[in-house]
Amino acid sequence: MNVNMEKIEKNVVQLEITVEAAKFSEAIKKAYLKNVKQFNIPGFRKGKAPMNIIKKHYGEGVFYEDAINFCCDETYPEALKQYDIKPVDYPAIEILEIGEGKDFKYSAKVTVVPEVELGEYKGIEVKKNTYEANDEEIENELKTMQERNARVEVKAEDAIVENGNIATIDFKGYVDEVPFEGGEGFDYPLEIGSGTFIDTFEEQLVGMKVGETKDVNVNFPEQYGRDDLNGKPAKFVVTIKEIKAKELPTLDDEFAKEVSEFDTLEEMKADLKKKKEEENSLRSQREYEEAVIDAVCENATVEIPEVMVANETDNMLKDLEMRLKYQGLDLQTYYQYTNSSEEKVREYMKDTAVKRVKTDLVLNEISKAENIEATDEEIMEKAKEMAEQYGGNEVEKTAKLIATSQKSALKMDIVNEKVIKLLVDNSKTIA
Repeated sequence: MNVNMEKIEKNVVQLEITVEAAKFSEAIKKAYLKNVKQFNIPGFRKGKAPMNIIKKHYGEGVFYEDAINFCCDETYPEALKQYDIKPVDYPAIEILEIGEGKDFKYSAKVTVVPEVELGEYKGIEVKKNTYEANDEEIENELKTMQERNARVEVKAEDAIVENGNIATIDFKGYVDEVPFEGGEGFDYPLEIGSGTFIDTFEEQLVGMKVGETKDVNVNFPEQYGRDDLNGKPAKFVVTIKEIKAKELPTLDDEFAKEVSEFDTLEEMKADLKKKKEEENSLRSQREYEEAVIDAVCENATVEIPEVMVANETDNMLKDLEMRLKYQGLDLQTYYQYTNSSEEKVREYMKDTAVKRVKTDLVLNEISKAENIEATDEEIMEKAKEMAEQYGGNEVEKTAKLIATSQKSALKMDIVNEKVIKLLVDNSKTIA
């Protein structure tokens, strides 16, 4: 095999690969053995016709397609290794020369990982945000705990809807007196004052009784997300089916005993504050790391191929699809609810995809500049952490399986963690 490489444009190379005639003949024989059972030639049992007879009936090139695939599958990866090429997409193959008894020549045009020109990445100056665990946050957490443990009772039929009540309603929405898609609901439990519905919808229900029907007039926000509703006035015909009142438990020592492992409310508050401080500390550190990485990437220069952005967007779309499945939805339903489309979602995701690709490229380039690698011991340790999260009694066995099947991903995670630590350790915090 002979290979010549030519850089034809930025981030794109073309390989011209020559496969010896003898090797191509072997590929043709392999293609014959793969396909011979499909041929039914007069005078021969099906699948028993010699190769030269099949060629006479169907032409010399009858086995070329599979032979080409066999040759390319074997020689293209070797050509990449020879020139240490890291492709980011499938190659565009063009046949240059082919024939019985001749060398097989083809070209492979492929987009490659772009070159990264690093800027300053040590001594980066970044502001670090700090967050205090104030009394208001603790009180909000206590209110949330109260809400979770509230008792809900049906109010008397002659009672009226009050702020904080849960009203079970039927509703139907109209724009210009025409019902609109998604504007109808039955037996919907709406907490008054929660801000779940648009504009003053919930406020207008206050004072209504069970069985009463009322026109509720509202305006959709300008950026509601649906072209047919953005900024438009609407009318909802609403009927009250049932009214429930929430009774919040008293915040005292008894409440603390019921909902936590503590004997007093003060002990529970102290624990909530401690957890909030830990949460704030992690948030502060995470934001600082992201700010350092963003600054380092801003200093670097790289021309990102569109195919890398498209591939990353594909991954993001798959992640979205997976999250929707957990909620019992699919992408088409999501597009319908949000008045969107795959094209719009991909466009929305593009900036994030570009940022992710650039970050990966820059971190990888720094790892090479600093000779940062992941050892087999570190990979196994990472695999054990994952195995322990999965649970089970065979942690060691599971860890070995993970370390083998996901070695590349584990290695990348470890290297990136080391690079980020290097960047943070060498950064400067400014006020």
